[in-house]
Amino acid sequence: MNCNSILRVTTLAAITVALLAGCERPPVDEKQTGYRGTGMVQIDNPRTKAALQARNVPPATTPAVAGDAPLAKDVYQNVQVLTDLNVNEFIHQMTAQANWIAPKEQCVYCHNPENFASDEKYTKVVARRMIQMTRDININYKQHVADTGVTCYTCHRGKAIPDYVWFVNPGTPAKGLTPGDSGQNRPARNVNLTSLPYDPYSVYLLNDNVARVIGNTALPTGNTADIKQAEDVYAMMVHTSQALGVNCTYCHNSRSFKEWPSSNPQRVVAWYSIRMTKNMNQQYMVPLTEAFPDNRLGPTGDVAKINCTTCHQGQPKPLNGVSMLPNHPELARIKPPPPPPVVDPAADPAAAAAAAEADIAAAGAARDAAAAAAMGTGGA
Repeated sequence: MNCNSILRVTTLAAITVALLAGCERPPVDEKQTGYRGTGMVQIDNPRTKAALQARNVPPATTPAVAGDAPLAKDVYQNVQVLTDLNVNEFIHQMTAQANWIAPKEQCVYCHNPENFASDEKYTKVVARRMIQMTRDININYKQHVADTGVTCYTCHRGKAIPDYVWFVNPGTPAKGLTPGDSGQNRPARNVNLTSLPYDPYSVYLLNDNVARVIGNTALPTGNTADIKQAEDVYAMMVHTSQALGVNCTYCHNSRSFKEWPSSNPQRVVAWYSIRMTKNMNQQYMVPLTEAFPDNRLGPTGDVAKINCTTCHQGQPKPLNGVSMLPNHPELARIKPPPPPPVVDPAADPAAAAAAAEADIAAAGAARDAAAAAAMGTGGA
């Protein structure tokens, strides 16, 4: 064999290896999710799946100490968010957060050890809002998280900064006669190394845009979406697929991706997920921008934000679908304030009289409010 033949064989072998590098090494597991012949199937690699499951085992937790205890806000200073927890529940939650987020630094990651009530550390200010965000998700977004819910650990996994957050990508600006890249055509891992837009997050997980590009009538009527918007949607779907470790037919029907009646139930869950994630970024993350130091901000000065991978990390259900809320119900509800103590008139006449006057005043205020509302809604 001459040198040219060896070179041709070597080149062919290198091209073959490169082409096969993106393929799944058999055997793979297939699960049919629809009628035969429709392409409704999920494919898993048992080797990567086992490793992924091992990386997503939640830590062991214990419930709070049972029994009555005073409210934490009446014992500790400057308790602003967890005002409904008693001391036992409060200490339980604070200890868990230290282990979930700063296992090495522990309490001093957020607190001044000389004055725990101080708000001098920005991490404490951020932690308050993150607790509120977690409660908001567990209470108001059950269409997505159901009763499994989320905790701080779902995203943080023992790290102060979650592994999977995102910043606005400024792209390549135009220089002189050289055009910019229009936010795409530069292969990025978050869109599976395609030429699709590399920042679909800003479009759908930060700004108020709707991922809808297919019209109900034939072109050119009835559809105002352009090709760039279609590419934005495709990029967002690629991100979702990677974040959950699934293919398109996990949510969509292969016959018609746009049709809701023939889609899988997971598509509804994903619909709520996109809106939940966008709302969390808008309501909690972006308003915290000024609280963070410059070294925690992105290249455009924006704060770190969440996307689907932040929680899911390659799984359809984070942490193998295991709920950590049974031992941490503090993050899934806000307890109503305890009722006022009952005053015995015989034991304390003055206190009983004051309580009676307060009840009368409250009833009068409620009556006045009802009358004002009735006048305001009445027609002239």
